[in-house]
Order: sequence, then C-alpha cells, then structure tokens
Amino acid sequence: MHRLIAFLMALTLTMPILLVAQKAPSDDALYDDVRRKLASDADVRGGALDVQVKDGVVTLQGRVRTEKGRQKATTLTKKIKGVKGVENKLKLYSEK
Repeated sequence: MHRLIAFLMALTLTMPILLVAQKAPSDDALYDDVRRKLASDADVRGGALDVQVKDGVVTLQGRVRTEKGRQKATTLTKKIKGVKGVENKLKLYSEK
C-alpha cells in the first residue's frame, strides 16, 4: 500500500514536467525549422520562398523551379514536429 501511495505521489509530481516537455513548439521555432529544412533540400532551395506560421499552420508562398520542388516543400514541411497543417501557395517560375 505504501509503495502504491509513493508511486502515485511521484506520478503526480512528475506529470506537470511531462506536460511542459510535450508543449508544441512556438510559431517562431517552427518558422526557423521550416526555413532550415527547405533551404537544405536540393529540389526546393534556390526558390524565392516566403514562410508564414500561425498557430502551427505553415503557409508557403513564392516560386520554385519545378513541380517536384513544389510538392516536396509540402512533404518536408509536414514532417516537422509541431506543424499542424500546410497551405502551399507556391508557384513555378514558368507560371505567370
């Protein structure tokens, strides 16, 4: 019985720490992560990209060279921990 009480007390004390550790990254941190990830990819980098983040939703705007680059930008962004959604408004340089 004493072990159970001790375990429950320890769990109660560590729960707030666990919840803080799982807190979603800030929009600023997500912005930095997205910019870094896109800049390091050969299919996406070199594009004129504008990244905006609001409440974990990333909006990508600007131009990329290929359709593969446009699609890959979405895929890479979705893989970043904390990103809740991606709105891809990227256009190709060849589009008007």
